[in-house]
Amino acid sequence: MSQTTWNVDVAHSEVQFKVKHLVISTVTGFFRTFSGSALTNGDSFENANVNFTIDVNSVDTGQPGRDEHLRNADFFEAEKFPEFRFVSTSLKKDKGDLYKLVGDLTIKGVTKEVELAAEYGGTERDPWGNTKVGFEVSGTIDRKEFGVTFNSLTETGGLALGENIKILANIQLAKQA
Repeated sequence: MSQTTWNVDVAHSEVQFKVKHLVISTVTGFFRTFSGSALTNGDSFENANVNFTIDVNSVDTGQPGRDEHLRNADFFEAEKFPEFRFVSTSLKKDKGDLYKLVGDLTIKGVTKEVELAAEYGGTERDPWGNTKVGFEVSGTIDRKEFGVTFNSLTETGGLALGENIKILANIQLAKQA
């Protein structure tokens, strides 16, 4: 069976993250620049090899001052570690349209295995005859495991920022001819 390459269609994809602030509300941010691909056997995504790279400097929470703080040494150290990288080790059908995506995530030079849920959204041909497939990828990581440990305390002694980061990526892949 021939291998098929699928590239992320960045115009129709988005990567966002959510973190609790003061434990009472959630701040949502996006990474605006990213790229990725999947290598499949034929058109089946079972056991696909997935690679994904995020440009850390493209962080966007809607607040330029906060984004600058996220880029600096307190958080992502974007100058020293300009990208996050994910390389899959396993993609297995779980049930129905749900897959379990396991792989190595590298943030700030620290690589850890993470498990994400990938929900297949369907396959369609666009008006130009290109085959597209959609997945919604979600999961939670502990930022401390990747050396993103900065926090401050509230007046009552609580942590200002949550340690668990929710990741949600809506990804459209385009089949390469």
